[in-house]
Amino acid sequence: MSNFSSSSSLASSPKSDPPAGVSNSQMIKASIASVLGWSLDLFDLFILLYVAPVVGQVFFPSHVPVLSLAAVYASFAVTLIVRPLGSAIFGAYADKHGRKGAMTVAFIGVGLASASFGLLPTVDQIGITASIIFLVLRIVQGVFVGGVVASTHTIGTESVPAKWRGTMSGLIGGGGAGLGALFASIVYLIVTQLFPGEAFNGWGWRVMFFSGILSSVMGIFVFKSLEESPLWKQLKKEKETKKTAQIQPENEKSPVKIIFTKYRSVFFVNLMIVFGGGAGYYLTSGYLPTLLKMVNKINPTTASFILMGASVVAIITPIALGYLSDQIGRKKTFLIIGVINLIALPLLGLGLGHATSISAIAFYAIVFSGLGNAGYAPVMIFLNERFPTAIRSSGTGISWNTGFALGGIMPTFVSLVSSVTGGIPVALACFLAVIYLIFIIGSIIIPETKGNF
Repeated sequence: MSNFSSSSSLASSPKSDPPAGVSNSQMIKASIASVLGWSLDLFDLFILLYVAPVVGQVFFPSHVPVLSLAAVYASFAVTLIVRPLGSAIFGAYADKHGRKGAMTVAFIGVGLASASFGLLPTVDQIGITASIIFLVLRIVQGVFVGGVVASTHTIGTESVPAKWRGTMSGLIGGGGAGLGALFASIVYLIVTQLFPGEAFNGWGWRVMFFSGILSSVMGIFVFKSLEESPLWKQLKKEKETKKTAQIQPENEKSPVKIIFTKYRSVFFVNLMIVFGGGAGYYLTSGYLPTLLKMVNKINPTTASFILMGASVVAIITPIALGYLSDQIGRKKTFLIIGVINLIALPLLGLGLGHATSISAIAFYAIVFSGLGNAGYAPVMIFLNERFPTAIRSSGTGISWNTGFALGGIMPTFVSLVSSVTGGIPVALACFLAVIYLIFIIGSIIIPETKGNF
C-alpha cells in the first residue's frame, strides 16, 4: 500500500480554494455546464438502452430475443471501449489549450452522432451493411463521449472551493447521470404515447434518436458564457512566467505518455474503483429499462414512470455520498458503499426479478438504481485528486472511461449467460456480488486523496 500512497503523493498539491478573483457566478456557470454537459451526453447514450429490444430486432435480428439483446449491449460496449481514445485526444487538448473548447466540440459531436442513428437503414433494407454502419457510428459517438468526460469531469470540480469538491463530484457524475436518465425517460414516455405499439417499432425508435439533436442545441447555449477553469488558467499563467519549473518539463511531454509512465501504478489502481462503480451503475440504472420490459413485462407507460422515479433517486444519492466524502474522506466512503452494495444489490436484483405487483417492482427498481448510482459518487473527485492540473483532464478521462468501458461490458455478459430472460436476475445478482467484492478490495488498497488537489 505504501507504494501506491507514494505514487499518489506525486499527484498531490497543497489543499486550496480556487484562485483569487473567481466569482460566484463563474463557479455556478462551471457547475451547471459540467452537470448539464454530462447529463445531456448520457441522455444520448441512454436512448439506446430505452430502445434496445427494438434496435436488437432491427439491426441484429435473431430468433432468440436474448441474443438480439446481447448484440445491442455489445454495440453499447463498443462505444465504451473507444471512449478512452476520445479522452486521450480531447483530454490532451484540454490539458494544453483549455477545458472549454474541448468540451464544446465533443459535446456537439455526441448529439449529432446520436441523431444520425435515426437516419440509418435497417437490416431488412440493406442487409448486414446496416449492422456495420450502426457499429461504426457507435464508435464515432464513443470517441466524442470520451472527450466530454475529459472536460466536464474536471472544469466543475476545479471551479469550486475545496470543501465542496466531493459534493460536486456526486452532482456531476451521479446527478448528471440521473438527469440524463430522467430526460430519456420523459422523452420515452412522450414518444411511446405518440407512437404506440407497432408504430414505435416502425418510427418511434427513430424519433428517440432524433431527439439527440436537442442536446447539441442546448450545449451551444450552456457553454456560450462559460469561463475557462481557474486552475487551468492559473497553471497557464505560471507556465508563461516560468515560476513552476517542476511542472514545465512534464508539460512539454504528451499528457498520455506521462500517465502511462510516471503515473502508471496510479492509473491501474484507479481502475479497481472505477470498474466497480461503473459496472455497478450499468448493471442497475443502465440495465433497468431492459429488466422492466423483458423480465417484469410491464407496459411502457408504467415503466416510464418507474424509471423517472428511479432517476430522481439516482440524482439524490450520489450528491449525498459525495458530500459524505467531503466529511469523512474518499476511502472511507468507498468502503461504506462497497459493503452495503455487496449485500444489498444482489438481493434487490433477485427481488426485482421475482416481484409481481407494480408497487413492489417500483420499490425494488428505485432502491436498486439509487444504490447503483451511489457507488461512483466520489469517483470523479478521487480521480481528480490523483493527477496534477497539467494532466488532470487526460488522467481523469482515461481512468474514468477505461473503468467504465470494462464495467459497461458486464450487461452483455449477463445477457449471454442467461439462456432465457427468466435467468437474468440470478446472473445479475452473481455479477454484482463479484464486482463489489473487487470494489471493496480496491477501496482497501487506495490511499486517502482528500485535499490532494
